[in-house]
Amino acid sequence: MGDSEQKVDSARRTAIGVTCAIGAVGGAAVAIPFVSSFAPSARARAAGAPVEVDIGEIQPGELKRVEWRGKPVWVLHRTPEMLASLDKTASEVADPESKRSAFPTPDYARNQWRSIKPEYLVIIGICTHLGCVPTERFTPGPQPSLPDDWQGGWLCPCHGSTFDLAGRVFKNKPAPDNLQVPPYQYVSDTRLRIGSDDKA
Repeated sequence: MGDSEQKVDSARRTAIGVTCAIGAVGGAAVAIPFVSSFAPSARARAAGAPVEVDIGEIQPGELKRVEWRGKPVWVLHRTPEMLASLDKTASEVADPESKRSAFPTPDYARNQWRSIKPEYLVIIGICTHLGCVPTERFTPGPQPSLPDDWQGGWLCPCHGSTFDLAGRVFKNKPAPDNLQVPPYQYVSDTRLRIGSDDKA
């Protein structure tokens, strides 16, 4: 093989190598968006994908906030004193057994605690009146905008609706219903899945 043939052969190999490299880069550029399209988008996740929450780190008396379907969800680890307050508020709330149907309560939360396990309350933090976000007022006793015998709970600052530590609305308030309980289930002793309740 002459020198000119070797130069042509070498040039051809280089051209083929460069073409293959460009083709590989182009293929990867096309494949990455295609493969990533299989993953749910942020919009799809917000539209209803379940959310897992570690509740093992929530101390008694603490509230953890998470988001599900674009809504604030509160997980409250209630103390024994908080649970005892529910006996005192039962006669003062409008729907103590969560029987109203505008915001249906799952069967496993149709109890005094409105929860699967008494110590953990899981509710959507949106007032059932006009969609405001209530603020926690967990300290019992007299306070501005609250009754003197306040046992702890939530106050909606927009129009004064109050909710006890089970998210039950007090009588004669603008909010027509209790705070909503989302579907949820325990996947372990320390983890909740909000947005599905097939094992509840």
